[in-house]
Amino acid sequence: MSTKEKDLKSILGKLKYRDDAKVMKQIVDNTLQVKLRMGKVKRKLVVMSGKGGVGKSMTTANLALAFARAGHKVGVLDVDLNGPCIPKMYGMKGRFEITPDGAIPPVGPYGMKIASMDFFLKEENSAVRWKGSMELSPVWLGLMEMNVIREFLADIIWGDLDYLLIDLPPGAAADKPPVIAGFIPELDGAVVVATPSQVTQTVVRKSIHYARDVGLPMLGLIENMSGGICPECNTTVPFFEGGCEDLCAELDLPLLAKIPFDTCLSKACDTGKPLEEDHVISLNFAGVALHIQNFLESKTTLV
Repeated sequence: MSTKEKDLKSILGKLKYRDDAKVMKQIVDNTLQVKLRMGKVKRKLVVMSGKGGVGKSMTTANLALAFARAGHKVGVLDVDLNGPCIPKMYGMKGRFEITPDGAIPPVGPYGMKIASMDFFLKEENSAVRWKGSMELSPVWLGLMEMNVIREFLADIIWGDLDYLLIDLPPGAAADKPPVIAGFIPELDGAVVVATPSQVTQTVVRKSIHYARDVGLPMLGLIENMSGGICPECNTTVPFFEGGCEDLCAELDLPLLAKIPFDTCLSKACDTGKPLEEDHVISLNFAGVALHIQNFLESKTTLV
């Protein structure tokens, strides 16, 4: 019996809990399976923010594209269980193929493997709900979400990947960074998304401090909605006063890119047709991907 099984058995024994359903064994087996699956993934990154509506899923989708266009084997895990939207941004309507060895995820642009709760919904407008003893609740209970995330990592046949990007839910709810870090102790780091808004930065600052407290390395920050590109004159018009430079300096965090709002980007996400590789925003994300790749490779070399 492993140490984890002994610890769980001890806890359950004190609670006088009968594990007739073998829940303890299922959790331990599932955790070991996560380790095996993730062992084939070279780099694991999370994309997070302390604020909703900052363009985190857009960032995940385009950063994954940048890695894939550079010739890397990429996977994307959409952990926004209640509002999955990564498949929409890629124009995907797939289903998992269930096999004895696990679930084969749908394949998106450039051969990327995509896992999302959206692939389980019968209809596009269906809500994601846990229909149990709290059937009327419109949200997933924390424990249920944790189990689903673990199963996404363990049961899906990710195969050999160079990069797995994990899109955390809006606000990166308090339990998600430690849950992900617990499932994947060898996480390479997090990319934080913010806007120049002072209100947003106030919340993002707290999220960064919290993530660092639970041992999640910070790779850098992407400033989204950094002004808007005029469709007529192609110049950038600022939306907010200032930017995220001061926040990055205060937290000793690299500013990876300043992504302007562009109607072409909005249309690309809505229609599921990614921006062309030579679009200025695509080039920005290509630069971020290269920076992260070089940083992680240099870190490995130093170790």
